[in-house]
Amino acid sequence: MSTPVKPRRNFYGRLKGHNLKESQKTYLDEDLAALSPGAVDWDANPERHMLDVDAMFGGKPAWLEVGFGGGEHMVHQAQSNSDVGIIGCEPYINGVAMLLGKLRRAGVDNVKVHPGDVRDIFDILPEASISKAFLLYPDPWPKARHHRRRFVTEEHLVPLNHVLKPGAIFRVATDIEDYVRQTLEEVPRYGFEWLAEHPTDWRAPWDDWLSTRYEQKALREGRTPHYLTFRKT
Repeated sequence: MSTPVKPRRNFYGRLKGHNLKESQKTYLDEDLAALSPGAVDWDANPERHMLDVDAMFGGKPAWLEVGFGGGEHMVHQAQSNSDVGIIGCEPYINGVAMLLGKLRRAGVDNVKVHPGDVRDIFDILPEASISKAFLLYPDPWPKARHHRRRFVTEEHLVPLNHVLKPGAIFRVATDIEDYVRQTLEEVPRYGFEWLAEHPTDWRAPWDDWLSTRYEQKALREGRTPHYLTFRKT
């Protein structure tokens, strides 16, 4: 069997912000390696061996959060759903450090953390291995020429569909009207149906929702959150 060829990918967005606090550096040094889902970089895993998701979480259903920001939603879901395992991907190292601090304080142990691009995880997740996925307040890339950088494009939606189980739920939250437009246009093209029958289905948050700092900023600035729920067909 030939060795897979490493794809050429561009990455857009921040990888690091302001200087980390000493406590955050400690979290990264002491906690991150143990929470890694596995060999996700090509140098460590050139043959792209698939992750054993069942072994990773002891047979529990696995969820995926794409870009967890500061991690508050991920920790909330992990605390509320001890019977599932959650993989979180976030390339912004300051956000990763914040999540690690929250995990320490919460004492949850049903999470794995990849401090990088979710496409790395898509490469090594088995087909139909994820039961639910979250995309919450993603980078809006507001300029029209940058819309191809958004997550809701073929480059991301095709592998997302591949790793989701049939009937799996995909949640998208955003306060950007044009992101809503693109999401509703693109996501159904790649094997998903929008589960909405009434306006409250996208205007009201999910029953288990925890408002994030990004949502609070949107509300302060007068933008309206939208909560879009899709199901893999």
